[in-house]
Amino acid sequence: MSRETAPPPGDLCFARKKFDIRTLEDEIAVDQLCSRFLQSFFHHLVETEKTSPAEAARLARGADHFLREFIIPEKRENIFVISCERVRQFAGNWYIVRTLEPNPKELCDILDGIKTFYRFCSQSGKTDFTRYEAIVHHCNQLDYYRKRIDSFWAIEDDGYFSWNAECPLES
Repeated sequence: MSRETAPPPGDLCFARKKFDIRTLEDEIAVDQLCSRFLQSFFHHLVETEKTSPAEAARLARGADHFLREFIIPEKRENIFVISCERVRQFAGNWYIVRTLEPNPKELCDILDGIKTFYRFCSQSGKTDFTRYEAIVHHCNQLDYYRKRIDSFWAIEDDGYFSWNAECPLES
């Protein structure tokens, strides 16, 4: 990836307001912009933090899954101003229901990517430190998410409704 395809995070093309979604056209544009911002995130990890390319790719892939599969198309929210509760909704419900074989290892990889991405956003002034801390708190609830996966596999009859009510997607 060249510098031309991944401008630095302070670049005006990554202004927070450009990530607002009001229409389908906005959603498409934000998805593409998010992809470019994730490339900047990847380059930052490799070049500035000296993360191995394989580890940087793992982290970027985790953030990408959360942002470009859940936040942008499902919630249609600006990636920089999400509620920290979105992490809980994603990991405790959406990921489990929407993944063919949800498992704690894959989910932990995604949550690592989310934490690292929002640290990057906080450090680059795209989101505030308080939001970052709250997101990290929700990412670290690994035992809760493991129990949610296990209880999902144990659902019988109409048990889905009570399982869903414990961690609903809407708030």
